[in-house]
Amino acid sequence: MKILVCISNVPDTTTKITFTNDNTQFNTAGVQFIVNPYDEIALSRAIELCEGGKGTVTVINVGESTTEPTIRKALAIGADDAVRVNAAPRDAYFTAFQIAEYAKANDFNMILCGREFIDYNGSQVAAMIGEFLDIPSVSIIKKLDFDGTTATIEREIEGGKEVVSVTGNFVASCAEGTAEAKIPNMRGIMSARTKPLTVVEALAIEELSKVAKFETPAPRGAVKLISAENAEELITLLHTEAKVI
Repeated sequence: MKILVCISNVPDTTTKITFTNDNTQFNTAGVQFIVNPYDEIALSRAIELCEGGKGTVTVINVGESTTEPTIRKALAIGADDAVRVNAAPRDAYFTAFQIAEYAKANDFNMILCGREFIDYNGSQVAAMIGEFLDIPSVSIIKKLDFDGTTATIEREIEGGKEVVSVTGNFVASCAEGTAEAKIPNMRGIMSARTKPLTVVEALAIEELSKVAKFETPAPRGAVKLISAENAEELITLLHTEAKVI
């Protein structure tokens, strides 16, 4: 079994976000980057499925050389090898195309992603990969088992759960609950230094979208504390100031 796990290089959740070039580019100066947390969940489940010599796990990242420390962390967690597509990931369409083209040439049994990237929250890449490869894509899964030929996938739907079985190659985006994110140990960190990391050049594809401008949220306003005994004043303020009722 061969599993491809897509990982993204994202800012740490504590990062203060700023923009440059007239608010058209994310300012990376002084930013600490990490493996996208949802991708860590996908990677952990892939490693579990391949334990005991049942298969291999390859991680792939679309990014420039600055993303290699993040890729090495994924190798330290337990991936067998890694691929970096040498290009800045300009949008989900571009990223999905590069991953799909690599997967097409290497015949993976399954491709796992996180449910979304925590920087853009687009939730688009997994479905686009499935479309490029013309294989099934299952979004926001909570459980994944594989018996060697058939994958049994559980996902939440409105009012309950849905269980899907898939034979053949497929793509799935993993949410919390699919696996517990693994923490690299010292042995994993040391071995990551010598694990293969292949760099491939990006393939040309038309540009369908472009960021026009970024805007930060408006600062929070002052907080008004109303006594629990003064419900009338609270209702008045919700009517006249907050205008939510």
